[in-house]
Amino acid sequence: MVDTDLLSQVKQYFVSRGYSVELDVLLDSSSGIPRSFELQAKKKDELCLVYVKDWNRTVGINMVINIDRAVEDVGVGRPVFVANKFSDHARSFSARRGILLLTPRELGLSHDSRLGRPMDKQLRLQGP
Repeated sequence: MVDTDLLSQVKQYFVSRGYSVELDVLLDSSSGIPRSFELQAKKKDELCLVYVKDWNRTVGINMVINIDRAVEDVGVGRPVFVANKFSDHARSFSARRGILLLTPRELGLSHDSRLGRPMDKQLRLQGP
């Protein structure tokens, strides 16, 4: 399970931007394997699946590949992956596949105590 503090902050980020949010979403997929996501955000015709990992270690390319496959399997576009740190390979892969990788700092969240002043990043979830 994801650290509820980070997850609740990510939820609040989306809610404050006009999204309706559902937590712990289980979706049917074309492969028949149920796929789970920590958060589903909806706004008008926009649907965003969000994966959150509150790890002390770097998130590597395998985790990003897994979320890419899961989102493709359920037929939803561009996912968002929130974690404290991503490897260079994960960032490179996500750039090619249109996966938005964000850290708490980029979302303007205060979760990571190592952060300086928070930055607010407006999400552009439609299209690459």
